[in-house]
Amino acid sequence: MRRIFGFFKSFLLLELLAGLRVTLSNLFKRKITIQYPEEKTPLSPRFRGLHALRRYPNGEERCIGCKLCEAVCPALAITIETEEREDKTRRTTRYEIDMTKCIYCGFCEESCPVDSIVETNIHEYHGEKRGDLYFTKEMLLAVGDKYEAQIANDRKKDAKFR
Repeated sequence: MRRIFGFFKSFLLLELLAGLRVTLSNLFKRKITIQYPEEKTPLSPRFRGLHALRRYPNGEERCIGCKLCEAVCPALAITIETEEREDKTRRTTRYEIDMTKCIYCGFCEESCPVDSIVETNIHEYHGEKRGDLYFTKEMLLAVGDKYEAQIANDRKKDAKFR
């Protein structure tokens, strides 16, 4: 009996008719289209986009050169070099992120003990060449300086979930 039912089911193309029924039911529904540059959808404060290095309020960079973000990066996109300063503290001399390798997992942000590296909610950036997406320490600090108020606001909204 099961074979007979299977034969008629395939002979009458019931799966195809079921798919057409779904298509026809959605054909006349109102479409929701967003005109992107003019209209923007709301983003979560936890959205992971462009990376930034933050500074303390006194202007000193937060990164202590612990290299945890470099160690935890699954794509090996972060490169860090450090050296000791006169006051026996360690700071980075080279901090680079290859955005073409980055998978925006957020592990670097989660592993940072001083909240230095963050992923902002900026997703509107591009590079015309591969080298344009290779961010150096100075570029990351500039992004952090430019968007510090927005980053602090997003961190405040996200604080109850951390």
